[in-house]
Amino acid sequence: MAEAGIELCYDSSKISVIGVAEVLGRYIEIRRVLKAMQNALLHEQPDLLICVDYKEFNYQLAKFAKKHGIKVLFYVSPQVWAWRRDRVKKYGAVIDMMAVIFPFESAYYEAENVPVRYVGHPSIDKVIPKLSKQDALATFNLNSDVPVVGLVAGSRVNEIKRLLPIMLPAAQQLKMRFPTCQFILPQADSISDELIGFYLNMADIDVRVIKHQQYDVMQCCDVIMTCSGTATLEIALMNIPMVICYKLNALTYWLGRYLVKTRFIGLPNIIFGEGIVRELIQHDATPENLANEVSRLLSNPSADQMQRENLNIVREKLGQGGGIQTMAKLVFEMLPE
Repeated sequence: MAEAGIELCYDSSKISVIGVAEVLGRYIEIRRVLKAMQNALLHEQPDLLICVDYKEFNYQLAKFAKKHGIKVLFYVSPQVWAWRRDRVKKYGAVIDMMAVIFPFESAYYEAENVPVRYVGHPSIDKVIPKLSKQDALATFNLNSDVPVVGLVAGSRVNEIKRLLPIMLPAAQQLKMRFPTCQFILPQADSISDELIGFYLNMADIDVRVIKHQQYDVMQCCDVIMTCSGTATLEIALMNIPMVICYKLNALTYWLGRYLVKTRFIGLPNIIFGEGIVRELIQHDATPENLANEVSRLLSNPSADQMQRENLNIVREKLGQGGGIQTMAKLVFEMLPE
């Protein structure tokens, strides 16, 4: 957004946290930022407020905007199909339009007469490597004749802290089973060199860390260990076999098990409707389990091929793309003449 010329009031990555306990830990700062954004709305009086994801924070902001006569377009629906379906009415009361990114989400809003538009998933157009696979392998000094395993540990600090201590020992086990195996990690812009370095320095394993080229990195991989979230969909769109690994604060996990009604947390599994990608959650998220699943995909061509075929179906279910342009048209449609 900054590169596009948008004036930033606050860097949202500083309050980007997942989980009840994590939010409580940043509650004072989140409230401070919310108040600042509410004051900005009053001062600027925009023609349209576009809320992008970050559900609970943006719900409060949308509610404030609606109260003060400002139109609201909410982009990326809460996961009402997974838990708290009653949020459809709740959000419908404070927005003028919900822009959803999965085809099956529209029905939930239409059933409650909430204005909704399916705009398509932005990742379809976004997940495009800049280099050819051969050039990427050469650029990152990777040998194309031996396995390459990716480590996608997330873009949030607490994800890195929970997942790298699992992924790096898993990589060590894999190195013992596949001595020529290579490891590569695409570093998110929101993660500091110091944090990545802290964990890599403690691990007895060589991992190439690459910045600003995540899709070029991903296409080099034969298998990827990944966190949950959008990364799983990006990897699916690149048709690369993966295993999903995720760990939460104990309180957050316990509440999630009680509240969440979906069988899966990985987007490829949710979209496909079956567990096509192995999910290792909480107590199952161990280095040994992670190494075992990666080993299975590396050593079993039929398992590798089956997952790739299923991931192709996930891509087909998402449609042809053009979501970014469709969203932009919707924005102009909602602005005054």
